[in-house]
Amino acid sequence: MANQPRIEERPEQHFVGVRGRVSWDTFGLLADRLPEIVGWLGERGIPIADGPFFKYELLDPDDRTREFEVVAGVPVGERVRVPDGELYVGTLPAGRYVTVRHIGHPDELFAVTATVLKWGTAKGLAWDMERTEAGEVWACRLESYKTDPRLEPDLNKWETELAFRLRD
Repeated sequence: MANQPRIEERPEQHFVGVRGRVSWDTFGLLADRLPEIVGWLGERGIPIADGPFFKYELLDPDDRTREFEVVAGVPVGERVRVPDGELYVGTLPAGRYVTVRHIGHPDELFAVTATVLKWGTAKGLAWDMERTEAGEVWACRLESYKTDPRLEPDLNKWETELAFRLRD
C-alpha cells in the first residue's frame, strides 16, 4: 500500500452514475460507461468535482465468479437533473470512512482491499455493511480513480483511493 489507512469524516457527495449487475469478466461493460458520463457532463457545462469511482453495493468477496452490483459514477458539485434513462443522480452518504491511497496497477486492489479490511477489523472498527445470503451489502464502498488515463496510460502509475464507510 502506498499509504496507511486512516479514518476521515466526509460530507455527502452528489454524483451522476449508472448502476449495473456484472461479473469480474463483464465489469468492463460498466467501466466503459464512465467516459460517456464525463462527456454528458461536459456537453452541459457541469463541472466534475473529483475522479470517477465505482461504488460496490453488493458483492460476495468469497466468490469472484458471482455477479455483483456496482455503480460507475462521476462526482459533481451539486445535484443535477438527468433525463429519464440509464443515467441517474445519487448521493454518496456523509460519515466516517476508512481511506487509503494506492499507487499501482488496478489488479492490485483486491490485495489492498483485503489488507484494509483486516486492518479495520483488528482495530475493532464496524463497517457500514451487512452480510446476506446474496453477499455483502455496503452502504458505501468506493474505488475512486485519481489518475486521468489520457495523461498517464501506464496502469502501474495510477493512483486509486479506496474508501469504506464506517457504521455510525
